[in-house]
Amino acid sequence: MSRETTALVLREVNGPFTLETIKVNPLKPDEALVEIQATGLCHTDLSCATGALPAQTPAVFGHEGGGVVVETGAEVDEASVGDKVLLSYAFCNNCKQCTSGRAPYCDLMMQLNFGGVRADGTSGLALGDGAPLRAHFFGQSSFSRLAVVHRKSLVKVPQDTPLELFAPLGCGLQTGAGSILNTLNVQEGSTVAIFGVGSVGLSAVMAARIRKAKEIIAVDIQPSRLELARELGATKTINSTEVDDVLQEIRKICPPSGVDYALDCSGIIKVIETMVDSLAPCGRACSAGAPAPGKRASIDVFSHLVMGKEYVGCHQGGSIAKEMIPYLIEQHNQQKYPLEKIIKTYDINDFDRAIKDAKDGVTIKAVLRWT
Repeated sequence: MSRETTALVLREVNGPFTLETIKVNPLKPDEALVEIQATGLCHTDLSCATGALPAQTPAVFGHEGGGVVVETGAEVDEASVGDKVLLSYAFCNNCKQCTSGRAPYCDLMMQLNFGGVRADGTSGLALGDGAPLRAHFFGQSSFSRLAVVHRKSLVKVPQDTPLELFAPLGCGLQTGAGSILNTLNVQEGSTVAIFGVGSVGLSAVMAARIRKAKEIIAVDIQPSRLELARELGATKTINSTEVDDVLQEIRKICPPSGVDYALDCSGIIKVIETMVDSLAPCGRACSAGAPAPGKRASIDVFSHLVMGKEYVGCHQGGSIAKEMIPYLIEQHNQQKYPLEKIIKTYDINDFDRAIKDAKDGVTIKAVLRWT
């Protein structure tokens, strides 16, 4: 028997979100029903909504949810009714990547997180008139007061966890931190440049400070974000609109060749190319910001070869959510990861303002509160 709930629905790509009454279909054995209390608003949600990333409509997005479990399918043992949970990406747990501890690179990553339907082609959500509704975004579609959640998206947290503070850990913030801690594996006393200091980049800045990097260089075009980056741990900042050559500025800070590690959170091709060029010999660079599919960056192969550089991609910062989320909560409790400085909370009825503020850069990390 289906239930009714309220959700933010996108009826067509590049159209407006609307708050609507929808139907929640019965759970499958590997799903849980979660009453959402808070949902982070991620750049990926907005990119899918505008068509910058592939998406089908009508749909419910949202993939940084936090809430309380109200029902579980027979196969779910990750959490029980009444547990508080934070929600992250879904994965199959059976493929070579999953069984090797690399769940962010699951063979079924695209199907489970961007497919819009279950493996059997059905959906856990429907429009108010019963018409099909694309859902299961990152295994959760948490722009809904009641979310049908894939079991592997569930991360149980203590009952005193403030969900509206920690909901964004499920994607953007664990991506930034994980890029530093996992994919790049930044070492104490090293140098790192972070290109783009929105929520992902600022999370990376905090993680680099946790790792005790000697130089943490933040690069952006917005003075307010660069100022906050300094507050959160950046040792140097570069406003790329105020200098002739970002690469030369980085080399001045870290002579003669550049940094040990570099991270791009912008997804802008020209910035990615500069990031790779900013590496010192044997340096390692990573892309965490996503451009549109099909985009290619140019690499000076000879320089890359003789200097022993590395350039890799990462999804979710290579993070295993059930490990990374508790770790970041603990770092926050130790006052080493003050994510409250980048978050602004909005009532769900103010979703239009939250989206506008996020797009305009007024708010770094918007969180929609459902309670």
